[in-house]
Amino acid sequence: MTFRAPIDDILFTMTHAAGMERGIADGIYDDLADGTARSVLEEAAKFAEGVLAPLNRIGDKEGCQIKDGAVTTPTGWKDAYRGWVEGGWQGVAGPSDFGGMALPTLLQAACMDMWSAANMAFMLGPVLSYGAIEALMAHGTPELRATYLEKIVSGAWSATMNLTEPQAGSDLNALRSKAERAGDGTYKITGQKIYITYGEHDLADNIIHLVLARLPDAPAGTRGISLFLVPKFLVNADGSLGARNDLRCTGLEHKMGIHGSPTCSMSFGDNGGAIGYLIGEENRGLNCMFTMMNNARLTTGLQGVSIGERAFQQALLFANERKQGRVAGWTGEGMSPIAHHPDVKRMLITMKSQTAAARAISYMVAEALDRAHRSPDEAARKFAADRAALLTPVSKAFSTDSGNEIASLNVQVHGGMGFIEETGAAQHMRDIRIAAIYEGTNGIQAIDLVTRKLPLQNGDVVRREIATMRDTIATVKATNAPVFGAMGARLADAVDALDEATTFLLDRVKSDPTAVLSGATAYLRLFALARGGAALADVALAANRKLAEGEVDPAHAGRVAVARFFAENAVVAAAGLAASVIGGAASLADADAALQVA
Repeated sequence: MTFRAPIDDILFTMTHAAGMERGIADGIYDDLADGTARSVLEEAAKFAEGVLAPLNRIGDKEGCQIKDGAVTTPTGWKDAYRGWVEGGWQGVAGPSDFGGMALPTLLQAACMDMWSAANMAFMLGPVLSYGAIEALMAHGTPELRATYLEKIVSGAWSATMNLTEPQAGSDLNALRSKAERAGDGTYKITGQKIYITYGEHDLADNIIHLVLARLPDAPAGTRGISLFLVPKFLVNADGSLGARNDLRCTGLEHKMGIHGSPTCSMSFGDNGGAIGYLIGEENRGLNCMFTMMNNARLTTGLQGVSIGERAFQQALLFANERKQGRVAGWTGEGMSPIAHHPDVKRMLITMKSQTAAARAISYMVAEALDRAHRSPDEAARKFAADRAALLTPVSKAFSTDSGNEIASLNVQVHGGMGFIEETGAAQHMRDIRIAAIYEGTNGIQAIDLVTRKLPLQNGDVVRREIATMRDTIATVKATNAPVFGAMGARLADAVDALDEATTFLLDRVKSDPTAVLSGATAYLRLFALARGGAALADVALAANRKLAEGEVDPAHAGRVAVARFFAENAVVAAAGLAASVIGGAASLADADAALQVA
């Protein structure tokens, strides 16, 4: 199917949910003023629609091939990557000192929204390079930056993240890869890594691996992990490529989806040790890696938004073309398009509203990250960083859960045709399934939210977020617009439920960890529904103002309808979720008998 980048919806969300308008006014987003944001998005959309989208199905069918350790990407991938590099897209938010455009994370997130919708498998490579750029800027030595950053920022070289091992998944305490000091400032790296996205490919001239490993005298556990830069090809003093490093791809995973993305097993040091360079301090590698992880969690959340958008567009097109039955009141000839049937309409507006809510939350994270780096006020930077930390697990988990749910609804709208590969509906469902698992499973995101993020500043960060939601609700109620329906009342009930559940968790985060962990996933969903619902209300308020001012745009009425539906049909689950958070621990403990847990 043809993909259309939803530029207007993206810009409206950036402006009225994420706060771009406010950022322009207070100087945070000077570089997005005067139509710059739209201009960049329009060019990014051309690349998404004209280059990436046509390759999506090809990548799914062909997949990647490996022969003698060399990986070949699908037909068209190399040309597309060449266009990616020539367009400078890898450096949208990259540092200007190393050839990047230094544009805001919010704009990069909006571009990622379109690019991943067009071709998620292709974009998995570039998103890892984004994280490597950030890690090197934050923790790399001047020498490492000078040698590697310009090439990564341009896209001439790509980068990877090497954490997982056969025995060490989410729990990195079990990590076994080793690093030995070579005596000349370098290190010899040995070990096996699995599930390494774009660990080997034919797109870039060099692949820069960021690898976690242990030194011989390292403390036990995660306190003894260091991070190393290990290039596929060593780099000569003049910047040219030198000898092949002692690392290789030993195999490709045969996966459920994202077939166009090579997921590699990697072996380091089969012939004495791969040469690596320390990033940051010895035994502090996890701190450095989390710089990449947090970036990756935002981009993973955006993948959920992207596939939600792509699946919705496909379902809407099909539902308007497919005719079955006659809906009540139908006056046209023959059968009705299924889009007119109430249950199909319910599925379609569920898909659209949930995607819109996930997009708003993800863009809020991006805006907070920008403020954390760009605000001239230190206190404002600190608060923005904490807000980004609070919202990141919500964005990652809710957006990817939503992407899975929406892709499934797309198959349902298609009926039996959705179960047939030729329609393409199944690909979206297969592709997005991994996003709820990698970069920290969504259960881990929920644990992170309730144990580490809620207590930030003694709960003040989450309390201020709740207060912001209440401000929006007050405005909705004061507007008293009939088209808003029960939006204000339903959102108020949801935020009350969120407030109660938040108090419960904060009171018990230290004294009763089992109760807190038992309610973590329900709490994250509750938080997302309230936060997403309030964000859509902000969008609806702005759209309603535009209509009142006489601006003729049918999209504005649609934005109000989306916010109302989400409030009256999705947000109403808040009370039940709060009940699960507060009272569900005992029933979970008693489940051992049913599960035969030893």
